[in-house]
Amino acid sequence: MIVIKKAVNFTLLMCMSSVATAAQLSIQSASDWGGAASKYPASNAIDGSTAWASRWAASNGSSENLVLDLGSAQSVTDVAIAWGKGDDRTHRFEVRTSVDGSSWAKVFAGTSSGKSETYENYDMEDVKARYVRIKVFENSDGDEYTNIKEVRLYGSDSGTTPPVEPGDPNNPDYGLDSSQPPSYNFDLWDWYLSVPTDTDNSGTADSIKEDQLNNGYESQYFYTGTDGGMVFECTVGGYKTSKNTSYTRTELREMLRRGDTSVGTSSAENNWAFSSIPSSSQGEFGGIDGIMNATLAVNRVTTTASSNQQNGRIIIGQIHAEHNEPIRLYYHKLPGNAKGAIYFAHETSKSDGGDETWYNLLGSMVKSNGDLNSTSNPSDGIELDEHFSYQIKVKGDTLSVTLSQAGKELASEEVNMASSGYDDADNYMYFKAGIYLQDKTGDDDDFAKATFYQLTNTHDNYGY
Repeated sequence: MIVIKKAVNFTLLMCMSSVATAAQLSIQSASDWGGAASKYPASNAIDGSTAWASRWAASNGSSENLVLDLGSAQSVTDVAIAWGKGDDRTHRFEVRTSVDGSSWAKVFAGTSSGKSETYENYDMEDVKARYVRIKVFENSDGDEYTNIKEVRLYGSDSGTTPPVEPGDPNNPDYGLDSSQPPSYNFDLWDWYLSVPTDTDNSGTADSIKEDQLNNGYESQYFYTGTDGGMVFECTVGGYKTSKNTSYTRTELREMLRRGDTSVGTSSAENNWAFSSIPSSSQGEFGGIDGIMNATLAVNRVTTTASSNQQNGRIIIGQIHAEHNEPIRLYYHKLPGNAKGAIYFAHETSKSDGGDETWYNLLGSMVKSNGDLNSTSNPSDGIELDEHFSYQIKVKGDTLSVTLSQAGKELASEEVNMASSGYDDADNYMYFKAGIYLQDKTGDDDDFAKATFYQLTNTHDNYGY
């Protein structure tokens, strides 16, 4: 495929508003014009699931074509697409329609926003059609595969409105099914889960491996919420992952082996590295460099700790190396404040503990050495239950962190890691997401809760 620049198409964004009189149409079948991977047929694009594992994936030369059959000619006004890896790349595409399946008319041409994997609505030329064809030319990542998780069509009859612009804080539509376990709505084969229980009487927290996690696993600490989100809860008094750990967690740990237990957890193949390591060693790893995107809401934080340093503080995302953490991303809300601050720590690589530098993103709660700088309410902070997104990205020696809301950037920071010591081929990396509680003095039954609505992890040289 041809590589195109990743850029927001502002004309397109203006066309993504809802049409109040549109109704969702019933798609009878889906097919393609060749190139589909056997595990990801066209029918996956209309099965009602936006899970990564239930996508249409196709590679067919200069373009891929997904054809939707309504069964009879109907009035079609809008198409909504949940793009696979849609928050990491843009897609240039057209929409064409036909009454008889042989004569086609182009009714829309544009580029996806590259900001979300939830539904994006495209207001196309209103037509009478039985067949709707989505023709994809290229994506900004240069990936030969086109991935579409789900498609909806809308007509001019009164009824259900098409989805709003993804991430709209007033009415978000993430395409999640609240009746299903998290593994139905999210591709969790790249993760295992730590929960603060001890069902095997080992004295440490349980680890839910990939096969169990993807077989409908739910518990009191990890479940699907009433809005379809993936809920993490963690208590202060729960079991910890090891005797050397002070804090509890309900947290996902990235596993690039995707359930192949013949690959060891700590092996290079199961993890990734920065492209700053020697090129001769990069082929050993499951991926090179990485991007993690998440959309979430923090619903509850602890309030009974003995210090402001611990009260209401959780880690919601990390990159973990063999011994240290290139980044820990914090949400921190004190009991008397209406909003929580967001900041992160960057740790250098040392086997006996690296040096840390701290960066404020929203609010000014911490000093550069991690000590508390302010306990006042951050006016630009995030309230409980308020939806927001973060992106953690590494390219070589550059670590970047971006916060956004409804497609609008709230804050960003970039760290040069050239002197951080992660250019050694022995350093492997993995993402973590969920709740890593930073309160060890609160009441045992005090707890934190967060709901994730999107979670994706991508790497260079990491295939299908």
